[in-house]
Amino acid sequence: MMMKITCPECGIEGSFSLSNASYEGPYRCWKCRALFTVKIAGSTLESCEPLSQEEFDRQQEVQSMQDRFKR
Repeated sequence: MMMKITCPECGIEGSFSLSNASYEGPYRCWKCRALFTVKIAGSTLESCEPLSQEEFDRQQEVQSMQDRFKR
């Protein structure tokens, strides 16, 4: 499923591919490279908060660990 997200920093619309209708985690704008934490529920964007590079890296590590344990 493809989710459209408009970047709050630059206003460019980007696509976000999801396997579920719900997601909470990091998102990076393809144009300006700004980082955000997004929360999507029921195919609707509920929140989009700015994110630091350090926090983005930490969230990526957590997601990687979760993916390993799912296997």
